[in-house]
Amino acid sequence: MVATQSKSPKPNRKHQILESLALMLQNCPGQRITTAKLAAEVGFSEAALYRHFPSKARMFEGLIDFIEESIFSRINLILTDHKEALVRCHHILHVLLVFSERNPGMCRILAGDALMGENERLRGRVHQFFEKLESQFKQVLRERKLREGKTFSINEAALANLLVSFAEGKMSQYVRSGYTKKPSSDFNEQWQFLMADK
Repeated sequence: MVATQSKSPKPNRKHQILESLALMLQNCPGQRITTAKLAAEVGFSEAALYRHFPSKARMFEGLIDFIEESIFSRINLILTDHKEALVRCHHILHVLLVFSERNPGMCRILAGDALMGENERLRGRVHQFFEKLESQFKQVLRERKLREGKTFSINEAALANLLVSFAEGKMSQYVRSGYTKKPSSDFNEQWQFLMADK
């Protein structure tokens, strides 16, 4: 019987490019990432990069797709596992902050810092992400009256906006501090204060 050599799976080049881009965004704060620098980091030619992505904007969009998929798939699990509105909101915010903390390069995208001088469409995509997040909070908060028979001392739209603004502020601080001021720091204490009379 002849032993067959098992072939190791071929690395996914697109995935490799996106990982390298995220790592460069993390390690080069304030610097613009060029395709030449990215190609050198990945060990490809620029032409090889463009075989996988037609433009640098599409590479950034690949990371934004990953962010959206990661966050909103977790939100769906939270909505399935928990029924109380405030518990849902707490967990959604916590997921967003911890994701940002663990993925500093992607946090730079969400904070807008990494998109300076890039295609305007990318800023639109990030704006849509936060709009979708705010809509999700609004829905959860409005359902509280139906599910729990409770209301807030502030309207749901204003509270949803406050929660998103809080998260965006924590992410911006993280980027501005050079990743030293972690988004999840003091979160539970801050959450208790925010929700004290809710």
